Amino acid sequence: MSSWEQRTDYLVEVAQRCLRGHQSFDLCRSHLVAASQISKGTIYNHFTTEADLVVAVACAQYQDWLVAAERDQQQYTDPFECYLFHHCQRLHDVLAQKRFVIERMMPNQELLQQASDVYRDRFNDLLEQYQAWNQGIILSVGERAGFDRYELLKNYIRGTMINSDDGAKRCDDLQTYYQFSYAMAQLMGHSDKRIPSKQTFADWLSQQHQPQAAMSAA
Repeated sequence: MSSWEQRTDYLVEVAQRCLRGHQSFDLCRSHLVAASQISKGTIYNHFTTEADLVVAVACAQYQDWLVAAERDQQQYTDPFECYLFHHCQRLHDVLAQKRFVIERMMPNQELLQQASDVYRDRFNDLLEQYQAWNQGIILSVGERAGFDRYELLKNYIRGTMINSDDGAKRCDDLQTYYQFSYAMAQLMGHSDKRIPSKQTFADWLSQQHQPQAAMSAA
């Protein structure tokens, strides 16, 4: 990785930290100067427009989801559980880390048209990969004719991420993930399938908080 790419990644990490707990993308390129200790000229070279900064943050988030998707497929052999826990993990990440919900901004064709080609192309490629993964998992669970399950689920998940963030839900609330999974199963057209038990979700939640507990003890 070149020093240019490393600096871009660093600036995106700084931007993500600055956005934690925010419900709007109220971060500008100029705000990164003090936060990153990098000159304004250098930052503006990396992000030619304000749209570049938004799209770069979105790219980083979608890349993280793709990495998690690959890991989840290795962990969960059942595609139904893989899909549910993948998106539960995403929700937990938003609530526990107070991560900015990028779905508030992206995908956005108007914004993408304002971005530089390199960021626009990168985002479209990552979006296509992530959409393909979700569609593939849904299909693997079992085909249901008559409606577009991917679109229904995508819109529901997006709404849940935003509403849970707005409502400041607790990241350790077992019922949140249980209900979230139940709704996803219904929209997937598989009300006949049993979602994981509450004890399974309790065990999953305890695993999420183990690293935090270890860090606190240290």
